[in-house]
Amino acid sequence: MMTLVRWNPIRDFSVLHNQMNRLFEDAMGTWLGESNGRGNTNWVPLADIYENDNDLIVRAELPGVDPEMVDLRVENNVLTIRGERPFEQKVEQENYHRLERSYGTFSRSFTLPATIDADKIRAEYRDGILNLTLPKSEKAKPKRIQIAATAA
Repeated sequence: MMTLVRWNPIRDFSVLHNQMNRLFEDAMGTWLGESNGRGNTNWVPLADIYENDNDLIVRAELPGVDPEMVDLRVENNVLTIRGERPFEQKVEQENYHRLERSYGTFSRSFTLPATIDADKIRAEYRDGILNLTLPKSEKAKPKRIQIAATAA
């Protein structure tokens, strides 16, 4: 069953605006050799977000991140995942042949629908994947409406 969600055109522009800002900050910081204050600009965990009748589910890839170093918060219907993947080896840089993995701090924020019950969010971390289950409030769950038949 599909849930109807009210469309808000302003929200789409807000998301686009934030993504464009992040893109330009990252590009300019890299080009100028500066940090943008968010740590390594390459380290942004990937996330999948989907829903079923009862829950919104967020799955974020956090390989090599200690779950104790992850901070989860919900404020004003915005879920924020922050943390750090520290550089683990003390090897001089000139000894490296390749250094492709990204390290440092990260932050991801997602706007949640108002129908989420923030007090019942569950978080589990296993095999480098953070799984968040965000239950929908009872009034937001789909309900079947019975049609009363009347004689014509």
